[in-house]
Amino acid sequence: MPPLAGLYVVDFTTLLPGPFASLMLAEAGAEILKIEPPRGDDMRRFPPLVNGESAAFAALNAGKTFLRLDLKDPAAIAGLKPHLERADIILEQFRPGVMDRLGLGYQTIRAFNPRVIYCSITGYGQTGPRANEAGHDLNYISRTGMLSLSTGGADKPTLPPLLAADIAGGSFPAMINILLGLRQRDQTGEGCYIDIAMADTPASFAWHAAATLAVSGRSPLDGAELFTGGSPRYHTYPTLDRRLVAVGALEDKFWNVFCDAIGVPELLRVPSAPPATVIEFISQIIATKPARHWKQVLEPLDACVCVVATLEEATTDPHFILRGLFSRRTKLADGTEVPCAHVPVAAAFRKKPR
Repeated sequence: MPPLAGLYVVDFTTLLPGPFASLMLAEAGAEILKIEPPRGDDMRRFPPLVNGESAAFAALNAGKTFLRLDLKDPAAIAGLKPHLERADIILEQFRPGVMDRLGLGYQTIRAFNPRVIYCSITGYGQTGPRANEAGHDLNYISRTGMLSLSTGGADKPTLPPLLAADIAGGSFPAMINILLGLRQRDQTGEGCYIDIAMADTPASFAWHAAATLAVSGRSPLDGAELFTGGSPRYHTYPTLDRRLVAVGALEDKFWNVFCDAIGVPELLRVPSAPPATVIEFISQIIATKPARHWKQVLEPLDACVCVVATLEEATTDPHFILRGLFSRRTKLADGTEVPCAHVPVAAAFRKKPR
């Protein structure tokens, strides 16, 4: 039996952070009732679409039950009462104060359901000058200084390929703290209120940059620190066919194996060697051969070096196939199967695959 079997979740969230959190709860056995506005979650209209149905929405909401309600209608709120009385967990993602104005705030529900774990996910949290400020992932990592660490430069700015604040700053902390809340409830019999701010967690990712600022008294340089492109040991190098070799050879044992393989002289391996000079030297070597060559030469060395895979290559990687990383599926209304978002719930705790 999955560990969250028997728990009932009323989920008022939309788009990504909350739905991904409730998907994790569902995968661990909880029953999810997803409340949507009358026109449905906006994610239902996000591409890619299959016969008008969003594969992105399906990937995040597999296994949930859906109920569309106008939360400004008192009759709709009254009809929700039995679900709220039964709820073990309530997830919401409105701006601060909205649920209170709707008569669905924590104190209101706690009055008749004191065991409820009530989790609010917002951009900047329930308190502070920015609490009611609109934002999305890009804004949260910008406000917290994370984006400034590696922007690609003003002449060729790049966007991060992952929605770190939404998932790592919203979904994951929500799941972690809900589980902590459930554990506390086991001990005390009482529920609790959880305030999750998506802009808070990127500060956790900035641990090394924060240490650099504290010690040096300067802001970390854009694209020039240990983990953002300033070190030859942690860098990406273009190949002849414009693929990339990812080098993560931080430790000396890996660094020396890598340097031996491509012919880096001793004077450029030592810590005192100018990083820019070493990066340029390695770049010139890697650029002489295609990715296929470097895959054959470098990956067997077990030196934390690999060719950057395309998503298509990753989905056919025997290792990920064996671990079922991309194998879970859900069905659209017309029967089309699409990938279900992979959740970091260990196999031992999951429901049986659909």
